[in-house]
Amino acid sequence: MICLTGLILLLFAVTVDGRVGDSTSESSYCTETKECFLFDLVCQGDGYEVRHYDAAKWVTTEAESYFMEIAISRAFRKLYKYITGENEAGEKIDMTAPVIIKVNDSMKAWQSSVYGLSFLLPSKYQANPPKPTDLSVYLTDTPDMKVYVKSYGGWMISAVAKSQAESLKTSLNNVQASYETEYRYDVGYNSPMKIMNRHNEAWFIVKGEPVCPRSE
Repeated sequence: MICLTGLILLLFAVTVDGRVGDSTSESSYCTETKECFLFDLVCQGDGYEVRHYDAAKWVTTEAESYFMEIAISRAFRKLYKYITGENEAGEKIDMTAPVIIKVNDSMKAWQSSVYGLSFLLPSKYQANPPKPTDLSVYLTDTPDMKVYVKSYGGWMISAVAKSQAESLKTSLNNVQASYETEYRYDVGYNSPMKIMNRHNEAWFIVKGEPVCPRSE
C-alpha cells in the first residue's frame, strides 16, 4: 500500500511539473531555454489558434511609462536580479520561456500605463519558489485557462504588438468569440541576442467555450 501510494504521488508530481517542462518537446520556437510553458492545442481557426494551459506560477513586477519598451526594460532588470540570486534562498534560477507582458488593452496612446512583466518559474520551483527580497517583485499564478493566440515574428515593439493584437481581435470578432477585453498578454520567446527567426505571440483569455471551426 505504501509503495502504491508513493507511486501515485510521484505520478502526480510528474504531471504537475510536466506542464512546465522540456522545451524540445514543445515546439520549434521555444529553443533558447531548457524549459517552456507547455500547452495542448485545442483547435485552429482563421487567424488564431486556441490553446489550453494548466495553472502555473510566475514571478512578476510592474512598471509604468508612456512607452512599453521603457517600462519593460525597468521591470526586466528587477526580475533578472531575482533569478540571479536576489531572493530569500539566494538561489540562481534558470530562465524559461515565454516571458509575458500584461497590457491594459483599453489604454490610449497619450496615456501612461502600468505593464506587468512575468517570468515563468522552472518546474523545480513551481511548488515552492523562493520569496523575492525586493518588495516590488512578487509571486503570481495564472489559472488553468484557454487562450486565443496569434503568432508573429520580428521584434516585439509596442506598435507591432498592438497591431498584431488588433489583428487577433478582428479574427475573434469575426467569429463572435468571447474573450477578456480589459487586458491582453504580449508574449516573447527570445533573448535580445537572437536576431533571426524570432517568435512572439498575442494572447487573449477565452471567456466561456472557445470558438473552434467545425470539422468537415
